[in-house]
Amino acid sequence: MAVSMSRRCLRLSLRAGESLPPDLGWRVERGYVWLARPSSDGALLTLGLWGPGERVIPSLIGLSGLELRSLSPVVVEEEEVSPAMEREFLEDQLRQAAILLLLSRVRPAEARLLQLLDWFGERFGTMTSQGVMLRLADRPLTHQQLADIAGMTRVTVTKALSHFRDAGVIEAQAGGGLLLKVASHELWELA
Repeated sequence: MAVSMSRRCLRLSLRAGESLPPDLGWRVERGYVWLARPSSDGALLTLGLWGPGERVIPSLIGLSGLELRSLSPVVVEEEEVSPAMEREFLEDQLRQAAILLLLSRVRPAEARLLQLLDWFGERFGTMTSQGVMLRLADRPLTHQQLADIAGMTRVTVTKALSHFRDAGVIEAQAGGGLLLKVASHELWELA
């Protein structure tokens, strides 16, 4: 008679800004996580973002020094990774890497931020009659988080968001949401 014991999977509840072990496979139950790697000058380079229902398997990327952090309060559960999950993650990672590479080359920085917000809207937002509503879990992204993700300074992000609000491109909503009021095809024309 053979007895097998199933392995218990780790389940974590983290506050915004806390780190997750990057050597495990995770399924995001609630909240949003950010994968980055420090560059030689210490700046964090964004490698991907994941939200509810998505899997993140940083070890498949094959780089050392990866940092997996929660952008918002998050609940994640460790998963035993199958070959199909690996393939799905790598396909998603390839798409994200291509988009992030394209975004990193957008100039000026304000246009990069606007297009990053548009990408967030496509991935995580809700379409309304007025535009795309961005709400990342229980709290909005801080200006510093947006700066880190976009490869900008916090001051530049703050000035750009203020300019976007004044121009009617974005609108702060009750409860911390952000309404992006410009259609995505128009964003590329604004750049």
